Amino acid sequence: MDVKEARVTALAGGCAGMSVDVTLFPLDTVKTRLQSEVGFSRAGGFRGIYSGLPSVVAGSFPTAGLFFCAYEGVKIFGRGYLSESWDPVLHMTAASTGEVTACLVRVPVEVIKQRAQATRFRSSDILRETLRTEGFRGLYRGYISTVLREIPFSFIQFPLWEYFKKTWSSFQKSPVDPWQSSICGATSGCIAAGITTPLDVAKTRIMLAETGSAFSTGSISFAIRAVYRENGMQGLFAGVVPRMLWITVGGAIFLGVYDKAKVVLSSAHMDTS
Repeated sequence: MDVKEARVTALAGGCAGMSVDVTLFPLDTVKTRLQSEVGFSRAGGFRGIYSGLPSVVAGSFPTAGLFFCAYEGVKIFGRGYLSESWDPVLHMTAASTGEVTACLVRVPVEVIKQRAQATRFRSSDILRETLRTEGFRGLYRGYISTVLREIPFSFIQFPLWEYFKKTWSSFQKSPVDPWQSSICGATSGCIAAGITTPLDVAKTRIMLAETGSAFSTGSISFAIRAVYRENGMQGLFAGVVPRMLWITVGGAIFLGVYDKAKVVLSSAHMDTS
């Protein structure tokens, strides 16, 4: 991937990330409060539905840009060594690399965002309090659980997205349009979201846990067992409907905007070169 292609990929990814995060933020707030240990009503209910938005606005562009640069970079590198039959493995590897890289920005944003969603404090106040009480490490609480959630999700979503696009392209004998890519993204995201909800619940509990509590240790296996003991399978799939709805619509916007932005930005670069 040359510098120009990397720039287009980063900008397209950033536009996609910003579009989906800002548009669907209220649904994400509802999901977080449903998964909160104190319950939906005590976590805020439908009040302050945009709490935590500033941290998302600041972090969504670089997070998505980093993800797609890593994702496309691994795909380009892998295609020089692997045949087409290895595409699913290549897409899984590329998505995993992208998630590990993007989580370096995503996790601090998620920590501040989710604490703002589950309390009535401003993002800036939560950032200062987190640094004061937990230090810089506090911003990365839940990093491992987030990566362990995102990698299985991406293992499912991105190979399916690429497969659906390839199948649709073969059927119509031409590359898919951005709107078709968005439908493929919505379908693959919905499937992945439903399957990985227990990991999302565990991640939310870890990030919202009080310092020194059992959940704050960051053990995803402990979190899953604890939630199951408290509320059974219903607890593990708390918020599954808004999560699937959020990611279905989000997948359509995210991947559709990404493909459309790449087309527009690539054309603009060609015109100026």
